[in-house]
Amino acid sequence: MKLNYKRTVLIGMAFLSICSFWQMYDNIIPLILKNTFHLGETVTGAIMAADNILALFLLPLFGSLSDRIDTPFGKRMPFILTGTGCAFVFLLLLPIADRNGNLPLFITALFFVLISMGLYRSPAVALMPDLTPKPLRSKGNAVINLMGAVGGVYALVMISLLVGSGATPDYFPLFLSIGLLMLFSIAILYFTVPEKKLRAQMDMQDESDKAAPASTANLPREVKRSLFFILLSVALWYIAYNAVTTAFSRYATHVWGLENGGYANCLMVATVAAIISYIPIGALSSKIGRKRTILIGVALLTFCYLCASFYTTYHSTMNLFFGIIGFAWAAINVNSFPMVVEISASGDVGKYTGYYYTFSMAAQVITPILSGFLLEHVSYRTLFPYAVIFSILAFCTMLMVKHGDSKPQQKTSILENFDVDD
Repeated sequence: MKLNYKRTVLIGMAFLSICSFWQMYDNIIPLILKNTFHLGETVTGAIMAADNILALFLLPLFGSLSDRIDTPFGKRMPFILTGTGCAFVFLLLLPIADRNGNLPLFITALFFVLISMGLYRSPAVALMPDLTPKPLRSKGNAVINLMGAVGGVYALVMISLLVGSGATPDYFPLFLSIGLLMLFSIAILYFTVPEKKLRAQMDMQDESDKAAPASTANLPREVKRSLFFILLSVALWYIAYNAVTTAFSRYATHVWGLENGGYANCLMVATVAAIISYIPIGALSSKIGRKRTILIGVALLTFCYLCASFYTTYHSTMNLFFGIIGFAWAAINVNSFPMVVEISASGDVGKYTGYYYTFSMAAQVITPILSGFLLEHVSYRTLFPYAVIFSILAFCTMLMVKHGDSKPQQKTSILENFDVDD
């Protein structure tokens, strides 16, 4: 049995479009809120947390709805097509509202963009396992993650090329480039992946594959303690990392004086470094275990955040630090989710997956508001010390974890090293 790589790449076009949007969103929307509408950092942080608040409700809702419906286009495709189309329309209203200084239009369009993106993320992610045999889903997920990384790099390149100079750049070309990529990606998906037909074939293949009954066994007290500290660590390093990624465009512009989308280069270095790090991280995890690899990643994050806090102007050495950040974040992401799942009993994987995303999403709701308050009422220079503090706390809580560690088998295929959570 072999993975159909061509089909999986085509399925990954949906995730590519999603990641390109979020990369642009995290970098540009805070700048518009600050520079065009002159909103304070606390309010900006609250608005930037809205997508994570909505995600807590929308992702399970539309994921569940797409499980239940059946149309001539399939189960997932109607959500993907509708969500992408609506997102494109409302996406283009954002730079128009920015150009005209129309805050009510901007907030309204932003709300419906987030609803539209929430409409199809879960169905888009679910499409790969729907159309991939169970033994091959690890490789399939690797391909999907690679496609998402390509989408993120595309957005960063477009920011560097299309964000003009001046105090009030015209963002319409950038937003249009992202919107067109989204439409192009989903058009390719729709015309090349007949979901209904392929799903029928998969149902026939999986007819004899019966799921194991869910376990109702209670976890021992010491295992529950490890689970709590893993999840707390997840929340803490997301609080640190998401604060930096959400506020970095404003920080780089205000503190380092980077203009014309120059800050995107640092983020691009981090993204590319993460992509090429999966293979050595997979080898490292096989030798020293997941917990130690995570601790190395958290320590490197802390070191880089600490170094960045001393820079008052941009220097080319920051690219080195962001490359290390990309490696460190990959080391954490590759191993943290499997540690949570390792603790779960057979049949409880979905529940423990929910625990993981609840803690990571909750952190991404809290940190834009909390860090935004400090940026506004104390100083922009609080950003990296803020990240240092929560990274140190994550390191300490991770030391308390005594279960869920393992030395995963070294991957037999290069692509399997990209098999991380979405």
